[in-house]
This record gives sequence, structure tokens and C-alpha cells, in this order.
Amino acid sequence: MRDEAETKTGDRLLYGCMGLGGAWDTTPYGPGDIDAAEAAVQAALDIGITTFDHADIYRHGKSEAVFGEVLSRTPGLRERVVLQTKCGIRLADGDRPGIYDLRAASIVRRVEESLTRLRTDVIDVLLLHRPDPLADPDEVAGALTSLHEQGLVRRFGVSNMGGAQIAQLKSALGLPLVANQLEMSLQRRDWVEAGVLVNTPAAAGLGYPLGTTEYCRANGIALQAWGALAQGRYTGREETPDEVATARLVASLAEAKSTTPETILLWWLRRHPAGIAPVVGSARPERIRACADAAVREPELSHEEWYDLWLTARGAPLP
Repeated sequence: MRDEAETKTGDRLLYGCMGLGGAWDTTPYGPGDIDAAEAAVQAALDIGITTFDHADIYRHGKSEAVFGEVLSRTPGLRERVVLQTKCGIRLADGDRPGIYDLRAASIVRRVEESLTRLRTDVIDVLLLHRPDPLADPDEVAGALTSLHEQGLVRRFGVSNMGGAQIAQLKSALGLPLVANQLEMSLQRRDWVEAGVLVNTPAAAGLGYPLGTTEYCRANGIALQAWGALAQGRYTGREETPDEVATARLVASLAEAKSTTPETILLWWLRRHPAGIAPVVGSARPERIRACADAAVREPELSHEEWYDLWLTARGAPLP
């Protein structure tokens, strides 16, 4: 496996495996699903991505399982990649609704199940997927510490958590938290809007906890952006006038810089001084490869170009 220190921040880009494994239900995956996963993984490797992001719930566990099949098909691949997965969400089951569950026994059981599906003996990075209001920080810390001491998990982080929630967990845990994964994109902008809408009425409509980006930067917690390509809203799936205008600007910048629209969107995230690492979640090899320049080139957006993208996407001037 790659050097443990590398799992702190991962690559410039990560590959999100949520789209692998067939249908989002409990029907078994087949050989075609394994082939499709292998093609997507190879496309990610081809552009320099070596950190692969999972969750135990993706495709009801099938995303991890088909990735494990890919690892078994390719001798030596496990040693070349960083495996990151998440736990803490229980999917709906029959009449039982989905809930969050960060009890110690649940964390340990879910990690053991992920290890089996991924066909590996260690998870490089484990993220707690969503905050559980009933979670006891000391109990969570005990479970994570035990997993680390047993050699089952190397590093830990969180997902979809604000700075205060991370601080509470961090105060109980003797191990570092290395990542916080949040939805961040040119379309989901509240992470950047929160910092400029302070003391304005518009701040009341934001869902991003003010200070989270600053907390993570100050504490060496890498920010990972899920949904980084905005579900195609600026690369062919435009639905509003602001999205159409932004797509035109994205395309113009891509042409001027001899790259792809996907790269421009990822550069917009990476240009931020927080050192955001976007997660590329497409299962289509051609779209993964369209992100190649974002994996190997530093963002080539000027101060003004970054703001042009932001202001066009928000469709209104700054306060």
C-alpha cells in the first residue's frame, strides 16, 4: 500500500466510486458491472488518481464489492492505491426508515464488512459519513482507536460535518482527523458564500456552518469536495439562465486554456487557498479522462477569472 503519510491529503483529485456496482438496489451485480468498474478505475489511474473514495452504503455495498473484484483481478493494484470508505448511515429497509448510526459496535461491524467486500486487510482512511445526534464522542473515539490499534484502519476523518462537530470529536480522539468531505462545487457555493454574506439577510438561507473551512485549514484537515462537477450542470445539463451563462463562460475559458470544461470546474475548486481536493464521481471513462488536466496541472485561473465564474454562477453581484 502507498506510504501512510500520503493518506493524509490524498491526490489532487480523488475518484468517487458511488456510481460503480450496477443498480442502486439489492440485486446482485454481474460480470458487466465488474468490467464497467474496471474501466472506470483504469481511467482514473490513467490520469494520475490513486485515491478511491467509497462508502459502505453505495449501491447497497455493491460499489465496494465490485472494487474488491477489480483489486483481485489486478495483482499489485492494492499496493498502488489509497482506499477510503465511510460508515455511519443505515439505509431504509422495508418499513424502517434510513437513520444515522455511530454507535461503537455499528462502526466496528461496518468496517469489518467493508474490509470483506473490498478484499483487503486494512482501510487507509475511514470517514464518518454523517453526524449522528445520539453519538457519544468518547464512544466513537474508543471505536476508532480500537480499529487503529488492531491495524484495520490507518487514518480517520469525517464527512458532512461542521467545524464545531469536528472539534467535539477531536477533543475526545487521540488520533488526528485528516479529512472532511463536503458537497462543494461552482453550483453548490454556500461554502464560499458563507464567508462573504456575514451580516447580510442572505446569510440566513445558507446551509454551510460558518467557520468550517477556516477550522479545517487551521487544524490540518484536508477538504474533499463531493459533487465537484455539479452533476453536469455546466457541461451539458444546464437548466436555468444562470447555468447557461456559466456554461458558456466555462467553455470559453476551457478553449482559451486548451483544456476541458470539466477541468475548469475542478480548477475553480482547487484555486481556493484551502487546498480543496475534488472527488470525481462519474462512472464514464471518457468523462473521467476529461478531468486529466486538473489532476496534473496547477489551476490556471487568474483572480479575475475565478471571480467571473463565481459571479456568473451566482447570478448577482456581491454584497
